Amino acid sequence: MLGKFFQKPDKEQGERVPPGQHLAKGFPVLTYGATPQVNIEEWEFRVWGSAKPAVFTWSEFMALPQHEFTADFHCVTRWSKLDVKWTGVKVTDFMKLIELEPETAHVMEHCYGDYTTNIAIEDFVREENFFAVQLFGEPLPAEHGGPLRLVVPHLYAWKSAKWINGLEFLKKEELGFWERNGYHRRGEPWAEERYSGRF
Repeated sequence: MLGKFFQKPDKEQGERVPPGQHLAKGFPVLTYGATPQVNIEEWEFRVWGSAKPAVFTWSEFMALPQHEFTADFHCVTRWSKLDVKWTGVKVTDFMKLIELEPETAHVMEHCYGDYTTNIAIEDFVREENFFAVQLFGEPLPAEHGGPLRLVVPHLYAWKSAKWINGLEFLKKEELGFWERNGYHRRGEPWAEERYSGRF
């Protein structure tokens, strides 16, 4: 398996690959459950919780400034892909439209297909995070989270929720799907925060 689908990083790449990871030769697709097929005309993105409620259509979201990003991608299942090229909207640009209540400290990412994952607000609003709409210059495929996914390069990829369609802002931490099922609350690759230790 290692030689066919994965390879060990060379010395130069090794500084970019977290402990316990191998480099993927392709871009693996790992999904729990069916892949949602989302109609752009019906797509909407909701904000609620400890924030002023808001709803964005696809055209409204796409009207935000778009940028190109190159980021390394690390999956908790022990593979990494370097220099993934995306196009999308910076989280920091999107957050300029959102009014948060005082003491907001966490975010629950909600997705088509009812997947959820939690993230601390300080991890969410980092400058390098973005909502991706293209992958390697093409519209983001459904299997990789299209039409829209969050990308949080500094955490394991389950925090980069596919098919994202809403953000619930919270004053106290709540756990998402994988976090309730034994994954680490934060998921930092360089610390190998894979699992919670609760099971």
